[in-house]
Amino acid sequence: MFGDQTDVPESGDWWNAAYLIIWGTNLPITRTPDVHFMTEARYRGQKVVVVSPDFSDHTKFADDWLAAAPGTDGALAMAMGHVILAEFYRDRDVPYFRDYARTFTDLPFLVTLRRGDGVWLPDKFLTAADLGHDVADAAFKTVVWDAAAGGPAVPNGSLGFRWNDADAGRWNLELGDLDPALSLHGRPGAEPVPVDLPRFDVGATEGGSAMRRGVPVMRVGDALVTTVFDLVLAQYGVGRAGLPGEWPTGCEDADSPGTPGWQERITGVPARAAARVAREFARTAERTRGRSMIAMGAGTNHWFHSDEIYRSFLSLVMLCGCEGVNGGGWAHYVGQEKVRPLTDWFHLAFGLDWQRPTRHMAGTPLWYLATDQWRYEAFGAAELAGPTGRGLLAGRSLVDCNALAARLGWVPSHPAFNRNPLDLADEAAAAGRDVADHIVEQLRAGALRFAAEDPDDPVN
Repeated sequence: MFGDQTDVPESGDWWNAAYLIIWGTNLPITRTPDVHFMTEARYRGQKVVVVSPDFSDHTKFADDWLAAAPGTDGALAMAMGHVILAEFYRDRDVPYFRDYARTFTDLPFLVTLRRGDGVWLPDKFLTAADLGHDVADAAFKTVVWDAAAGGPAVPNGSLGFRWNDADAGRWNLELGDLDPALSLHGRPGAEPVPVDLPRFDVGATEGGSAMRRGVPVMRVGDALVTTVFDLVLAQYGVGRAGLPGEWPTGCEDADSPGTPGWQERITGVPARAAARVAREFARTAERTRGRSMIAMGAGTNHWFHSDEIYRSFLSLVMLCGCEGVNGGGWAHYVGQEKVRPLTDWFHLAFGLDWQRPTRHMAGTPLWYLATDQWRYEAFGAAELAGPTGRGLLAGRSLVDCNALAARLGWVPSHPAFNRNPLDLADEAAAAGRDVADHIVEQLRAGALRFAAEDPDDPVN
């Protein structure tokens, strides 16, 4: 989903959208030179929905205005997702949506369940290594349930196919004869199992409770597995026959997370309005093969856990087969600019003649480490653990988590080590060794440390 800066089309693609939700970005003010692509498209029948807490310059273009309270956009998007999943996946089979989800999303991937305090919890992706496959990078090759063969299978395209010669030509999304099942529900041998899922709208810190909802599971070897799609339906509160648990009584249920009725108490947007816009967004995408778009921006970004707000938007465009389609997907407020020297400047600034793509460090952790912001934290990382993850962050500070992420390669952190990388490369060359092998050896011996582990050391 994420490109070099963002993954978005240029602003001219607003013109191609048949249905446009402007969500947290005041286009006439912040994108004045480009906004004509939106205003002109309305003359050819484009419907415009604006999500904004106040009446501002872009609201006057709206066919519908959803005045969600500031910072509550994730709840509104989840409720819209509930409607789409219930009416366009559970109640109906939309071939375009189904085929898109099977090919371009992780919804068919199998996820293992683990036992925790007497309940089942979602855990890690099932991988080729779990199946006992003796192949290159097996631990990084995810698994689907092949409906045609009636068993687990390893499709192309996961990370394990990227970095080895044995799989040359397989780092793609071609399914071949595979028929990945979105759900295990109703399949021979499947059984219902209740799992605990987090809810973040209750509790002393708005994250202190869990809800129990059922998913269909299969046993693969020693692992109990379900699909990402089955877990998503459970998280969004979309019940199905034979599954145990706490399910909404309907769209108007205000006490069950994920419904339009539930979001109304949080956002102030009427439940029926949220459901109607969701249906229109999905129905338009179905009829136009993905030409429903969300133009969004800083109004939805500048919030704690705003990455989760973004993911709630991304779920909508992926469920409706919009991403990667002209006139569809999400149009972020950055990345759409037409800056002519940008490509050349990137080449010089990031040394693309040495290595590409480069991994850029986010500005937030750079500031956090370089200016000792971590010294002023009032609570530990355990405070942010979800109710189904109690104990996972016990005893850790937030900067500990940042250092762990750097060590495990989850995020780039610069400087990476407490020594100059050019010197490390020279040492490896002098010893006739591969640079990566030399660095791993130095780390294991304790002769080399990650800079994030001691940001105040003068050498860092």
